[in-house]
Amino acid sequence: MTEIRAADRPVPRSVPEKAAFGGRPRIRARRSRSSRRAGAAARRPSLTLWQRIKRDKVMLALMLPGFLYFAVFSYAPLFGYLAAFEDYQPYTGFVHSTWVGLQNFTDLFADQAFWSALTNTFVISFIQLVLFFPAPIGLALLLNSVASARIRKFVQSVVYLPHFIGWVVIVSIFQEVLGPTGAMQHMMTSVGLPRFDFMSNPGFFPWLVAIQAIWKDCGWGTIIFLAALLSIDQGLYEAAAVDGAGRWRRFRSVTMPGLMPVVILLLILRLGTILSVGFEQILLQRDTVGAKAGEVLDTYVYYHGVATQQWGTAAAAGLIKAAVGLVLVLGANKVAHRFGQEGIYSRGER
Repeated sequence: MTEIRAADRPVPRSVPEKAAFGGRPRIRARRSRSSRRAGAAARRPSLTLWQRIKRDKVMLALMLPGFLYFAVFSYAPLFGYLAAFEDYQPYTGFVHSTWVGLQNFTDLFADQAFWSALTNTFVISFIQLVLFFPAPIGLALLLNSVASARIRKFVQSVVYLPHFIGWVVIVSIFQEVLGPTGAMQHMMTSVGLPRFDFMSNPGFFPWLVAIQAIWKDCGWGTIIFLAALLSIDQGLYEAAAVDGAGRWRRFRSVTMPGLMPVVILLLILRLGTILSVGFEQILLQRDTVGAKAGEVLDTYVYYHGVATQQWGTAAAAGLIKAAVGLVLVLGANKVAHRFGQEGIYSRGER
């Protein structure tokens, strides 16, 4: 074996070397790729606003339709809340209408029908939150457990279909099935059970609204949860199975933590619209059960505000609805931060 001379041995980069002149040690520094990129970016001249617009014109053009939609239909109507503080008349406009301050809110709080509509809204929203919100999660878990992709796609197509059916058709279908002369009544009579009018019973009406909402939109709501399930790393399930975790243990330790951020986000957004329980759905069935049981905040605004041209009262009710939704969203997001979840925005982005 040949002997390697000391002069031929490679010197490590971290070992100090003698400088060519002066005898002072120097260390050979090696710049990383990220530092070189940062230095190049620092030497690059900054672009002006017009240059950035010209560079990203394609992306800005793609964003323009969505921006215009929200600007016209979401942000511009916010100026209409001025009517809540005026005796608004459409022919005189916001500028020339009489300013009444909080009088519209005083009249609204003094109306017993408003409190009845608000109570019905909270009852229906609570039942929908308890029954409707978990339904898409359970359906997504069932569909995700189906081994055959062909069967899963067929079931998805079937459960998505009711979402594209209008409320007029859906209420008519329920009337034919659960109405006084519907198929359910004949079935109950044939087995000796007493008749029960599902469609016109005031006590059953909140549950009927929740059942209709589940039948219509449960399949559509599974799309997001199925996407969240597919994004979970399958290696985690394999590692849990190797460690001896059963089906229930894998569900608790892998599936639920993967779904939790999406569940928290959608729950917070659902709380923001808790006072919106479906105007068209309630309007089609309000007269069947009566205003005492079927009046909600949206129908109250229509019948006591728009239909009677009391625009200030209607705007005041709408402003209260928006304020309650904002408080619930911010409060729920704060609670999500307490439990370690990100919510709709993180603490640092607030």
